[in-house]
Amino acid sequence: MSENGKTGTKARLYDAFAASGKALASGKRLELLDLLAQGERTVDALAKAAGLNLTTASAHLQTLKQAGFVATRREGVRIHYHLADDDVAQLFALLRKVAEAHQPAVPAARDAYLGEDTAAEVSREELRVRIAAGDVVVLDVRPVEEYQAGHIPGAISIPVEELAERINELPGDMEIVVYCRGEYCVLAHDAVRLLTDRGRRAIRLNDGMLEWRLSKLPVDASDPT
Repeated sequence: MSENGKTGTKARLYDAFAASGKALASGKRLELLDLLAQGERTVDALAKAAGLNLTTASAHLQTLKQAGFVATRREGVRIHYHLADDDVAQLFALLRKVAEAHQPAVPAARDAYLGEDTAAEVSREELRVRIAAGDVVVLDVRPVEEYQAGHIPGAISIPVEELAERINELPGDMEIVVYCRGEYCVLAHDAVRLLTDRGRRAIRLNDGMLEWRLSKLPVDASDPT
């Protein structure tokens, strides 16, 4: 049968592809994927982190689940959500980069969100070399539950909202490399500005935990230090 003779089945195939695109056509659903890329969470935790009420968060999660992007497990009365597989995180990361390259609104929105950016950055490979040399402190400024779900080996956990009060827990004579969820995460930017204002030498990892995981680099899941 010719391609023209299979018009109906071809349309159904492409409609099936489009269903995945429709599930991603919401900024809040993308934000939920960003959070789930850091580790498993309950609906309550996701709603709080994304600034949603429970009903709205549940509806978005059901849409993502129907598209096959997230999966669940039950623990008593609690439902825990997680990404269906690493390819979902890869898709999310690629979508952001493609949008930045081709969507004119993205760079301006990124700069407005992340703020003025004058801090130095370090790549994943450069950071690994410096960790091995022992000449740097690695600081994870994500919420503690995200740190516990997986972090760069040897990183210290101080959530950004606690950093001002806990800054003296960091060595004063070493450069601090800060990271958070990913390339577009504001937490690391805020932390570097705070540390610099307090006279500390601080730079940023040029992406974050999402990209670290996708690169198959070592991840530790031990308790905070």
